[in-house]
Amino acid sequence: MTDQRQALQRALDSEYAAVYSYGVIAAYANADRARLVAEFSAAHRARRDATIELLEAGGTAPEAPDAAYNPPFPVDDPIPAANLAVAVESDCAAAWYAVVEQASDESVRATATEALTESAVRRARWQAILGANPVTTTFPGRAAV
Repeated sequence: MTDQRQALQRALDSEYAAVYSYGVIAAYANADRARLVAEFSAAHRARRDATIELLEAGGTAPEAPDAAYNPPFPVDDPIPAANLAVAVESDCAAAWYAVVEQASDESVRATATEALTESAVRRARWQAILGANPVTTTFPGRAAV
């Protein structure tokens, strides 16, 4: 299994988790955020499906998603729901950053850069909702050094 393929599978795993987690987020998010949650959930479903197609086009079957995903902390009202969204987008950004680093194919690197950017923007929107300052980091998706 190539480094690119492994990184793509990890990115797909993060997208699976994001789709699942946005269901939890939707259940507890502020009602004023319903449209935003639906938009971001749809974006992750689309990215999941595109990643499956990308892996299949490369000649390998993607691994199946887990049956369920546990949030890293209890989610029982709008603030933890928004924090879960930040965590989800951070995880996706990190996974796509790894694809950018490991991609041997230019089109895969371009796709990963787009996915990383989208996750970083969604994360920044949630950070702004939570009142964080700054709302983003210098290099989204990269581990802090």
